[in-house]
Amino acid sequence: MQAITYSRYGPPSVLQVESLPDPEPAPGEVLVAVKAAEATKSDCELRSLQFPVRWVSPIVRLAIGVRRPRRRVLGGYFAGEVIGLGAGATRFRVGDRIFGASRFRFGGYGQRLAVPESYTLAKIPDALTFAQAAAVPLGGLNALHFMRAARIEPGTSALIVGGGGSIGLFAIQIAKRMGARVTAVDHHRKRDLVEDAGADEFVDYTREDFATRGQAFDVVFSTVAGVSTRACFGVLREGGRFVNGNPRLAHLLMAPWARWVFRRELFVRFAAEAQGELDDLAGMLAREEIRPFVDSELPMSAAPLAHERVQSEDRLGAIVLRIDG
Repeated sequence: MQAITYSRYGPPSVLQVESLPDPEPAPGEVLVAVKAAEATKSDCELRSLQFPVRWVSPIVRLAIGVRRPRRRVLGGYFAGEVIGLGAGATRFRVGDRIFGASRFRFGGYGQRLAVPESYTLAKIPDALTFAQAAAVPLGGLNALHFMRAARIEPGTSALIVGGGGSIGLFAIQIAKRMGARVTAVDHHRKRDLVEDAGADEFVDYTREDFATRGQAFDVVFSTVAGVSTRACFGVLREGGRFVNGNPRLAHLLMAPWARWVFRRELFVRFAAEAQGELDDLAGMLAREEIRPFVDSELPMSAAPLAHERVQSEDRLGAIVLRIDG
């Protein structure tokens, strides 16, 4: 098979396409012909070993390889077709179109991927292309997890910082579906995209500080690592919830006592990417209650360009790699 690989940590140029042996499904696994994989911020961070939250770096380095990557094929979120079954695998059939997360096996950047059928996988709704389906798991699973954690209900006022990112776009749609009034913060070039996702108000952070607008919210959700904790707490009503999707170490230490000190909650638990959540997303997609936003589909040979665009946020939606073959 052909796969996008990397043998050392570094800039996007370390990515290259090469031939690797086809994997064989072990008992309980499915073999997938991968058709598309989202190029994500996580992929870029793993490739470069540079993380916006510094405390993560040594932990991840121990997990994936101290000097060089143990698994040379990135890609945690993919869509494809089942082409083989390991002994005892019964959840899917050959020919099923599926999408989901490969966890720390990664491998979505390769033409063939063997994963346990117990992983977070689901059938692709009929109306979605492979590229659209690949753009769902990262943003959708995280957004659904955090919006539920925020206890969104009809009439909730929510501020979403980073509304134009993969997670933010789904968070806007899911929060609106739950009945919230949503204000989204991002760069002005993403205004139309964010409003298309359903945001009621837009704040251009290059021209305006959301913390000085005089608005108060029940929920603040941020995926931006450098967002000001003081600013987020400052725009929350008493009893409000600050849901941080990219917490610094200080947030982890602060979370247990924030309710008593600030009279506001700080939620920092990481998304579990649970099967039930992917099933719920598939249902929402099938009913056209939410939808993925895809900026571009790029060939495997353009993986360095895909990573450059994701790193620089030069995109209006997901950047998806077409995994040919």
